[in-house]
Amino acid sequence: MERIIKKMSPTKPMLPKKKRVAAYARVSTSKDAMLHSLSAQVSYYSDYIQKRRDWQYVGVYADEASTGTSDDREQFQKLLEDCRVGLIDMVITKSISRFARNTVTLLEVVRELKEIKVDVFFEKENINTLSGDGELMLTILASFAQEESRSVSENCKWRIRKQFEDGEIVNWRFMFGYRSVNGRMEIDPKEAEIVRSIFRDYINGISTASIARRLQGEGIPTRFGGQWSVRRIIDMIRNEKYAGNALLQKKYVLDHLTKLLKLNRGQLPMYYVEGTHEAIINEKIFRQAQVIYEQNKEKAATKRPTTQRYPFSSVISCPHCGKNYKRKITHDRVSWNCATFLKEGKAVCHTKQIPEETLFEITTEVLGLLQFDETVFKKIIREIIIPEFNTLVFVFNDGHHIKRVWQDRPRNERWTEELRQKAREREIKRRRKSK
Repeated sequence: MERIIKKMSPTKPMLPKKKRVAAYARVSTSKDAMLHSLSAQVSYYSDYIQKRRDWQYVGVYADEASTGTSDDREQFQKLLEDCRVGLIDMVITKSISRFARNTVTLLEVVRELKEIKVDVFFEKENINTLSGDGELMLTILASFAQEESRSVSENCKWRIRKQFEDGEIVNWRFMFGYRSVNGRMEIDPKEAEIVRSIFRDYINGISTASIARRLQGEGIPTRFGGQWSVRRIIDMIRNEKYAGNALLQKKYVLDHLTKLLKLNRGQLPMYYVEGTHEAIINEKIFRQAQVIYEQNKEKAATKRPTTQRYPFSSVISCPHCGKNYKRKITHDRVSWNCATFLKEGKAVCHTKQIPEETLFEITTEVLGLLQFDETVFKKIIREIIIPEFNTLVFVFNDGHHIKRVWQDRPRNERWTEELRQKAREREIKRRRKSK
């Protein structure tokens, strides 16, 4: 029997699938003009994408970032997450420098998006990352962008250091006791009186912890509404600006990529300039406070001639008061908490302890090891930041960071039979003593 073949035409025409398109915009400062520029970019891309009939408008992700080298841009990270879950097919951005000035970061992001078939179009350079020569062009141009960032950074460093040599104070705007008025630092009478009371109390033998508790108890706010702490009081007592002088270049920027500020411990020259502004306290009182501080420091060193070190010592810092976390043993359970919290309580610094076993487990996982290795840890990790409860941010020596969130273990898991037995023994001893 002869076969009969008929070609069937579709009853409904196949409509081409629209490409889901988003845009990314960023400005590098918080000045009004730059914020206007950001608003203009958002409006431009919204209109640009919605005019195309073959595109579906997803949205504009916009950041106000302090630097083009930052990896912490909130909207940028949200854009990447939406790409990963399949909500976006194409990203449009103004230029490579708006996306990232770090060549490594740029290529890592572009390659990741390329693997999940997400195209990135750079308008200024006219590059589509999914095209054959896209990555080659990106590598070359991103290197130029990174070099431009380095050049701008070096020029800024030179200008600032030249100002230091000439005895000029640079970028001094926020300090308790002073206010910036038309570019000049003027004394705030109300805050200045509090500064004088702090120096007066300290010279009269009152501890920094007691001073912090007094200010907190009186409801006196800090400049930005934080808690008064021992660290804050010491920083004020040690600050020569309250005596009308200025020690310049106490810190320096490590490099143009991370923009990290480092304490100047002899790497660069410092300049002590007298009479740069109106003093809140006189030179005699300031010197008295420095003598007392050094004496207290020597006494503390005598009381603690040796300090036992642990892997996490001087690595974990408190986001509230700046103090390092310390190791504490309570009923055979080892944990780490802020030194201020341990010494002065939650009224001064409200933090949450971290079980040591949790620290070891998460650190081992972040390092990609089968078991914790202190040598590897010290070599790779620079610090651990606690931005909020149950969150650890590991900062590596090369500048990148990894964030981990940990969950509190249920009490029945933490309360082992061994711990129960020790608790029983302690209770029996307590009862015998009370009899």
